[in-house]
Amino acid sequence: MFAYATFKDWFMVKLHSMAKTPDKSFSSSPLAGAKTSPKSLSGLLPFLQPYRLQIAFAAMFLVLAAVATLVFPLALRSLIDGGLGSPGLTDAGKGEQILGLRNHFFELFAVAAALGLFSAGRFYMVSWLGERVTADLRNAVYSHVLRQSPAFFETTQTGEVLSRLTGDTTLVQTVVGSSLSMGLRNAVMGVGALFMLVYTNPYLMVQVIGVLVVIVVPSVMFGRRVRKLSRASQDRVADSSAIAAEVLNAIPVVQSYSAEARESARFDQSTAAAFAVAVRRTKARSVLVAFIIIATSAALLFGLFQGTQAVMRGDITAGHLGQTVVYVIILASAAAVLGEVYGDLLRAAGATERLMELLQARSPVLSPINPVTAPHTQRGTAVGFEDILFHYPSRPLLPSISNFSMQVAPGETVAVVGPSGAGKSTLFQLLLRFYDPSSGRITIDGVAIKDMALTDLRQQVGIVPQDAVIFSTSALENIRYGKPDASDEETMAAAQAAFAHEFITALPEGYNTFLGERGVRLSGGQRQRIAIARAMLKNAPLLLLDEATSALDAESERMVQAALESAMKNRTTLVIAHRLATVQQATRILVLDQGQLVEQGTHAELVAKGGIYARLAALQFTV
Repeated sequence: MFAYATFKDWFMVKLHSMAKTPDKSFSSSPLAGAKTSPKSLSGLLPFLQPYRLQIAFAAMFLVLAAVATLVFPLALRSLIDGGLGSPGLTDAGKGEQILGLRNHFFELFAVAAALGLFSAGRFYMVSWLGERVTADLRNAVYSHVLRQSPAFFETTQTGEVLSRLTGDTTLVQTVVGSSLSMGLRNAVMGVGALFMLVYTNPYLMVQVIGVLVVIVVPSVMFGRRVRKLSRASQDRVADSSAIAAEVLNAIPVVQSYSAEARESARFDQSTAAAFAVAVRRTKARSVLVAFIIIATSAALLFGLFQGTQAVMRGDITAGHLGQTVVYVIILASAAAVLGEVYGDLLRAAGATERLMELLQARSPVLSPINPVTAPHTQRGTAVGFEDILFHYPSRPLLPSISNFSMQVAPGETVAVVGPSGAGKSTLFQLLLRFYDPSSGRITIDGVAIKDMALTDLRQQVGIVPQDAVIFSTSALENIRYGKPDASDEETMAAAQAAFAHEFITALPEGYNTFLGERGVRLSGGQRQRIAIARAMLKNAPLLLLDEATSALDAESERMVQAALESAMKNRTTLVIAHRLATVQQATRILVLDQGQLVEQGTHAELVAKGGIYARLAALQFTV
């Protein structure tokens, strides 16, 4: 009867298993593919160590709750043998028996109250640990991913990373905050019940242990099959997540090509594959659950049968039988719960393994142990490219930059032009050290950027990309992203300098207007001016302009061009542009073709040469 707590644990594990959505993981990612085992849970140890005190309290409450459960059969035996025995008593004897019976029930209630209090303490502590460890794990993974170089995202889809941050960490939370506690509690109760049965009825226990061995060995062997199917199911769900993330981020393009039906069919195909694997996993786990329940029930009934025979022979008392039956129930139920928890632990081990793989991914671009600080000049920053050779990791056989050398003096403005794919934007990515060149070196004020801390390097650079990035926050905070500690006045001044003040103040809430995800409430030109204001607020000595005026109309371009000319003063500027207004005011123009520097000079000099630049000018500029 008092094994209700154990059966409740089993029921809660089953209920959770039925309601649990498939957890998400990497599938085609190069990080995936390792074999899952419960040992993978050891990766959580660094996240558990800071909370040793809370773990100690949880363990204490867990043991006390298990002990309270194990004490109940002893109180039940005392009740049966002492409170209900001795028939044919006198009236006085019956009165004493009633008083004694009352005391026995008080003892049972005290055990029940103790179990309730200790179980509540255990539940609170393990739930707190589950929430805390999951939050720490999620923060660690997210922070680590943010520090990966772009090479990481060339082979890893963003949707797959988000899948790990959500699905896998949620599964870890469930296990740390629930299933693991249930498993440990039932392990303690199972061992305790086994010890009490051996102590009070060793002959019966020899037979019961034999039955349990028959249960456990096939369960462990079949559990391996369930584990493999669980991993496969998680991988297929990750495929669906990656497809959904990709399509939802490009919904205007999808709709403009009337591809809704095609994308829905692709997603349906992916979810069908996930469903098929999930059904196979569910079938395998259902067989395992059925085997465990039937086998443990057989063990329970076998023990009960042996006990009734012993009572009929007079070997034991009725109270002894009641005690034995409850211990057998506890033992059998604990085995059933442990079988269920083992399946959850395998799934959590897979989730933990994937998260650890992500945490163990190392960016090829790292800050040096002893970084060097580049000296600052009053007229901007000197930049040097020395015999650069570079291949993108995803295209190792095709050089994007080859034999490239260039020196930019402090305060100089250099424009980089060339056909699409010539390597112009690659130069900016190398300068920001998103990648390291295969050979050669890049310097700032004579210091190799590989010898500088990444934070120090990037603090010296302001960039206006071709595709302006707008965050899901207000206009004010989007501009302040360039300098988080800037005052409202400084931020608004930067907006005015970028000719963004007028349209921002016309928004419903002015600078506090929420701009929507990726700036969907703004036009392309407005987003570009927000990005320019952000770079101007940062006020870095080196300014990179990657087609900064490409999204502007003629009128806006004239305004922003004036702002950019102001921003270029007293700083070194590298410009990727094709428009005449931007190129003509550059000190020098470099022409790239297939990753190599083929021409350089002023606008007039390059037009006179009649080379690649002259052909581009004839097509794109008014000369």
